[in-house]
Amino acid sequence: MTTDAARDTDRAAAPHPGQELPPHPGQELPPRTLPVTRTLIVSGALASRDYQDVHHDAEAAREKGSPDIFMNILTTNGLVGRYLTDHFGPRCVLRKVAIRLGAPNYPGDTMVLSGTVTAVDGDLAEVRVVGANGLGNHVTGTVTVRLEAVAR
Repeated sequence: MTTDAARDTDRAAAPHPGQELPPHPGQELPPRTLPVTRTLIVSGALASRDYQDVHHDAEAAREKGSPDIFMNILTTNGLVGRYLTDHFGPRCVLRKVAIRLGAPNYPGDTMVLSGTVTAVDGDLAEVRVVGANGLGNHVTGTVTVRLEAVAR
């Protein structure tokens, strides 16, 4: 007879789709393609309490020199974090996120997130992350994650 707790432990120990155990330097994470929609940009700005007009008002954005509204860094940060937790599992912890924005994410474009494990030290893995769109690299940086001990 299997208990709920035993089933949960078995699920937690199983690798997530695309995840190799344990992670190793040079390991490439599977890319994740995200459509950059107007809804994603506006809802991300609202959710992060960033009410600057360039993230929701196309006319105001154009008046300030932008061709359209564009994604804020907090939304990008959340998407980067989600990319890694989707790969390493819901129990991984983001310990350090150091990202930099480049080309803006405008509605109608697509961002492809990719990652490469650059270092592993015990239960910590460092991952170089890039999010590219049609204009170039939207986000680049390094994220350190603590991996769940049972999954390693």
